[in-house]
Amino acid sequence: MPKSITQSFSSFKQNLEITDLQGGTVSTRQKNVRGVLDNGLTVLDSFLTGSYSRSTMIAPLKEADVDIFVVLDPSYYKKDGPAYLLDKVKGVLRQEYKTPDISRNGQAVTIWFSDFMVDVVPSFYRQGGGYLIPNTITKQWVETDPKKHVTLFSQANQSHNSMLKPVIKMLKCWNKNISFEFSNFHIEVLAYHIFNNVRIDDYSSGVRYFFDKARSEVRKQNPDPSGFSADVGAYLNSEAKILKAVSNLTTAYNRAVKAETNAAEGRIEDAVNEWRKIFGSRFPSYG
Repeated sequence: MPKSITQSFSSFKQNLEITDLQGGTVSTRQKNVRGVLDNGLTVLDSFLTGSYSRSTMIAPLKEADVDIFVVLDPSYYKKDGPAYLLDKVKGVLRQEYKTPDISRNGQAVTIWFSDFMVDVVPSFYRQGGGYLIPNTITKQWVETDPKKHVTLFSQANQSHNSMLKPVIKMLKCWNKNISFEFSNFHIEVLAYHIFNNVRIDDYSSGVRYFFDKARSEVRKQNPDPSGFSADVGAYLNSEAKILKAVSNLTTAYNRAVKAETNAAEGRIEDAVNEWRKIFGSRFPSYG
């Protein structure tokens, strides 16, 4: 087991990775689902999106969801039809998949396989670029561009010497440890903006910096980095929810500062224990 903070974070990073075998299962499964959609609908394009395509998904796979983005022929479009579109997609999938539970949520149809979930997000090409996806909660069409998300996060990760995506995965682990108080995409967008024009020197200071700056950023609008106006933090729609978000970030920040202080003074085991309070058991214990 690791005996330094650098070793601890290196092991933590590895603990969050999806294995090659799991990646192969995802590849086969998503191809099969896309084949079903091709046979039942007029599909103009389909591709993987979400955290899997951005390489920010964390293990275990059984608790993750793989997103398939499907661009459909405009003949399926109805101005007031987000629910209609999701029901249409759900019906096509149900004809093939009899055993897994299939449900409709706000923006996708979810297939609950035994080993992981697949979210199918139907969409249309948007005039002027990007895509329109349904939102059955607001009963509106949402503008987005997941292909641009992949490009932007890859470029940002390169500018941080490939350290941004591992930091995002660590932050997602923290989010899981606090019962998913934030949406995972909100975590990614906050990190994208917070680390813009700064340098990540190491993982410990990187996550501490995020917790510090996010306390103020979460109070602002956090726009979709693809250039559309949607506030990805809009679900924090009351002062009480914002205060709770700030409180969670402040608790993590204070623990991170304490961990770094302990490490600087040579109390490595105490530092590791503080990091485990933040990230839970996925962060390795002191060796």
